[in-house]
Amino acid sequence: MAAAALDKSIPEKLPPSLDATAEQPPLFDGTTRLYTCYTCPFAHRVWITRNFKGLQDEIKLVPLILQNRPAWYSEKVYPPNKVPSLEHNGKITGESLDLIKYLESNFQGPSLLPGDPAKKEFAEELFSYTDTFNRTVFTSFKGDPAKEVGPAFDHLENALHKFDDGPFFLGQEFSLVDIAYIPFVERFCIFLSEVFKYDITAGRPKLASWIEEVNKIEAYKQTKTDPKEMVEVYKKRFMA
Repeated sequence: MAAAALDKSIPEKLPPSLDATAEQPPLFDGTTRLYTCYTCPFAHRVWITRNFKGLQDEIKLVPLILQNRPAWYSEKVYPPNKVPSLEHNGKITGESLDLIKYLESNFQGPSLLPGDPAKKEFAEELFSYTDTFNRTVFTSFKGDPAKEVGPAFDHLENALHKFDDGPFFLGQEFSLVDIAYIPFVERFCIFLSEVFKYDITAGRPKLASWIEEVNKIEAYKQTKTDPKEMVEVYKKRFMA
C-alpha cells in the first residue's frame, strides 16, 4: 500500500509557540505532551512520526521559542533544555531518534519499522549514520560545500539503491529512517541551492525521487518550515 494511503494524519490548528513569559502547562496530569519547536529539524522527526501514526489528538504539541524559551522548561520539565522531549506516563524523555522509536513501540497507528530482519538491520545502520551526515553538511556551511558534502549525499543515494521494491530507504515502506533524514535533507537542499548554488539531487536520481515521494505524505507536509525564514536563520548561524 502506498505510504500516503497509510498516513493517518489529520488537519490541525497548531498552538502558538511559548516564550519566556508563558505559563507552564500542567505537568503529569495524564496528558501526553510533545515539547517541540516548529523550526527545529530534530523535533520535526517526532512531530512527523506523531502525525503519520494519527496521534494528533493523543499527543498534544507544546511548541517553544528556543531563542527565548521559558525558564520552567529546564527547571521543571527537561533539564537538558533541548527539544524534543515527550511527557508520557509520568516521565519526560528526550533525544529525537529514541523518541521516534518510543512512539513506534508505545502507541497505535501504522507501523514505521519493517518486520524483515535485513531491513531492520539496514535501518539501524542508517540511524547510526545520521549524526555523521548532519555534522558533515552543517560543518561544510563554514567552508566550501561543493567540495565537502558530495560523499555524504552519495551515501544516501547508494542507500536508496539497497532495496528496489520502492522509493524509500527500506523500499516500499515509508519508515522511521525516512523520518530521521527528511527534516535535515529538506533544509540542506534549500540552503545549499539558495546560498551555494549546489543541487544535492544532480546526478542522484534516487535521492531526487525520494524527496519527491516524501513530499506526497501529508504527515510530513504539515511540518515543513518556511524556506525563506530557514535560509535567513542559517545565514546568521553559519555565515555571520
